[in-house]
Amino acid sequence: MTIVAIDDADVAAARALRVAFARFWSEAKGDARDVYDVFVAATPTADGIATRQAADMPGWWCEPADAVAGRAILFVHGGGYGLGHAAAYRGFASQIAARAHAPVFALEYPLAPEATLGAALELAATTLARLAATFASVAVVGDSAGGGLALATVLEARRRGIPVAAVVAFSPWTDLSLGGDSARDCAVGDPLLDVGYLKASAAAYLGPAPATDPRASPLFDPDLALLPPTLIQVGSDEVLLDDSRRLAEYARAAGADATLEVWQGMHHVFQLNTRELASARRALDRASAFLATHLAD
Repeated sequence: MTIVAIDDADVAAARALRVAFARFWSEAKGDARDVYDVFVAATPTADGIATRQAADMPGWWCEPADAVAGRAILFVHGGGYGLGHAAAYRGFASQIAARAHAPVFALEYPLAPEATLGAALELAATTLARLAATFASVAVVGDSAGGGLALATVLEARRRGIPVAAVVAFSPWTDLSLGGDSARDCAVGDPLLDVGYLKASAAAYLGPAPATDPRASPLFDPDLALLPPTLIQVGSDEVLLDDSRRLAEYARAAGADATLEVWQGMHHVFQLNTRELASARRALDRASAFLATHLAD
């Protein structure tokens, strides 16, 4: 585990963001999905990135002008499985595309409660297989619930014999039973995630399946040794901290190459805040360098 110290410039900025988060969510009105999309769409589109809606798959491409041929990244967004759309995540996906010098495909997967466990995973695995058939080297990235889905997708893909170069997960939700100590210890201080919301989101996504079903909670997958090189980044101040800690620990114990970075003073998926936080920019630099290295192998 690597502890990454907070950037001096981020102490005040992170404090100001927490105030801004509280104001946004207390004043937000309208459909929950629309409000969430406004929140995540605040990440700016990186320079030199063209975005377009795909004609043959559900989602959006973010394509850098200097993309290295033969490489691609599948991006799986967060939102507790019931919120979020690929279009709203184009700014965030573009930040990865620009740094990794690879096109990023942001998947539009079916949301809960309209779709329950199995639907999003199958679409993600099928999409990954299509990308792997088109590009010589493919990696997967996800945030929050999308981080958990990214890990589950990679494991399912590897079981199907689909090659995956690497996976990066930002603050992944890996245990829908909320069994980690941080679900209690950080419940008051987490500025973005509420345990009650997570429990309701898990119930909507799981349907009749148990919370420990590895398709939803990759922490309990018996095949963690199948993970490709894995990087997990998580903030020190979030409810899902132990989801990252335990996944990395279990993966390494199974023999996988898993790296965990805990970023001091950072909130859930702080990488979204590229305008405000030097730590967000540094974290994306590190994650993208990791991706580029393994996409080149």
